[in-house]
Amino acid sequence: MTLIHELAQHVGEQVTLSAWLQDKSGKGKVQFLKLRDGSGFVQATVFKNDVSEAVFEAAKHLTQESSLRVSGEVRADERAPGGVELAVSDLEVLGSSGEYPITPKEHGIEFLQDHRHLWLRHRRPWAILRVRDAVQRAIVDFFAGEGFIRFDAPFFTPNAAEDTTELFEIDLFGEDKAYLSQTGQLHAEAGALAFGKVYTFGPTFRAEKSKTRRHLLEFWMIEPEVAPSSHEENMALQERMVSFIVRRVLEGCTEELALLNRDLDKLRPAAEGNYPRVTYTEALSIIRRTLESGELPPNVSPDTQPVEWGDDLGAPHETIVGSNFDRPVIIERYPAAIKAFYMQPDPADSRLALCDDMIAPEGYGEIIGGSERIHDYQLLKNRIDEQGLPMDAFEWYLDLRRYGSVPHAGYGMGLERLIAWICGIDHIREAIPFPRMLTRMYP
Repeated sequence: MTLIHELAQHVGEQVTLSAWLQDKSGKGKVQFLKLRDGSGFVQATVFKNDVSEAVFEAAKHLTQESSLRVSGEVRADERAPGGVELAVSDLEVLGSSGEYPITPKEHGIEFLQDHRHLWLRHRRPWAILRVRDAVQRAIVDFFAGEGFIRFDAPFFTPNAAEDTTELFEIDLFGEDKAYLSQTGQLHAEAGALAFGKVYTFGPTFRAEKSKTRRHLLEFWMIEPEVAPSSHEENMALQERMVSFIVRRVLEGCTEELALLNRDLDKLRPAAEGNYPRVTYTEALSIIRRTLESGELPPNVSPDTQPVEWGDDLGAPHETIVGSNFDRPVIIERYPAAIKAFYMQPDPADSRLALCDDMIAPEGYGEIIGGSERIHDYQLLKNRIDEQGLPMDAFEWYLDLRRYGSVPHAGYGMGLERLIAWICGIDHIREAIPFPRMLTRMYP
C-alpha cells in the first residue's frame, strides 16, 4: 500500500492507496476525486472508458468521507499539489459515509469546534497539527543534543507554585485536597540537582477565567531546568531552542505552511537567532514612545495606556514591544514584586528579579517565561513566608537548598502559543487537538 506523500516517487507506476474522499466533482465521462490518507492530499481522476461500468458508477455515487481502496497510475502534473495525480483503474468502497456535517461551504467556528472530532480530517487542522508534531519532535531532538534528560513531573500537587487562584482543586476521597499541576518546575528543580540538565514536557492546568485567544485551561508546557546555571545562560538556552525549532519547521513543513498561507519571511529571522534583549524599564519606554507616535500595531487599541513602573505588561503592551522587532525579543529584569516567589533577586538592584519573558513578533505575545531560581535557603524561606504559602508543603523544596544548593535556572514555554505563532493562526484553540476552555469541554 502506497501513501499519498510517497506518490512523487512512483510516477509512471501502478499503485494502490487506502484513502478517504474529501470532495468530488465531475460530469459526463469523468469524475474527479479529492483524496486524503493522513499523509497528504491528491486528486484521482476516473475516466469512464478506463474503468468498468461498476467502478465508474461507484465513483459517481461516492459520498464525502467514504473510505476507499483506489488503484491506478501515478502521473506527473505540475499544477497539482505534490506535482502528481492518480489515473484510476480500480476502486473499492471500504466504508460508506452518511450525510457528512462539514461540507465544502463556509462554517462558523463554533460549529467547527462542536465537530472538532471530524474537523481534524480537513486541510487546515491537518496542517497545524502536523506542524505541532514537528515542533514536538524538534524539542525532543534539541534537548537530547544539549545533553538533557526528559524528567516527568507529577500532575497532582499539594500546593501552588505561583498563583493559588489558578488551581483546579481535586477532592481526594473526602480526606484531603490536591490540585492539578500548573507547572512541573519545582519538581524539575529536584531533577536538575540530581541530573544537571532535565526538562519536563506534558500537560499543565490553569484555572484562569479567561476567554482570550492566548489562553486554554489545559495546555502543554516544556520546562527545562539546569544546575548550575545563570540568568544569562538561561536566556541563551531559550534562544537556541526557539531558533532550532523554527529552523526545523521551515525545513520540514513546507507543504503545511503553504496550506496555511504562512509568510515564511516572517519566520526566517527567528531561525537565525540573535534575539534582541531589552530590560523591563526599556520596554516601558518602547511602549510609551509607540503610543505617543500613534503608529500602533494591529489589534492594539488607541485607548491603550502606558505601563507605570511596577505594573505587569498586558497583551497589548507585549504586542507593541514585539512589533518593534522582526524576531522574538527577550524582556528581562522585571520588578520582583510582580513575579513568583522563587525568582532570584538582581544583585545590582534588589527591586528586580533575574527573570525574562520571550515575546513573539506579529502580536503573539509571551511564549516563554523563565528565571534564575533562588538558591539561598533563608531567602527562599522568607519569600515563602511573605507570600503566605504553607511552609510544610514546601519543606521538600527547601531541602534542595539545605543540601548542596547551587545557582540554577530554567523556564517554561507554552507549546500551543509557539505553534500559533509559527503557523500564523488567530487562536491557540487550533493548536491542540481537543481544546479545553472556559466555554468548551466538548467533544
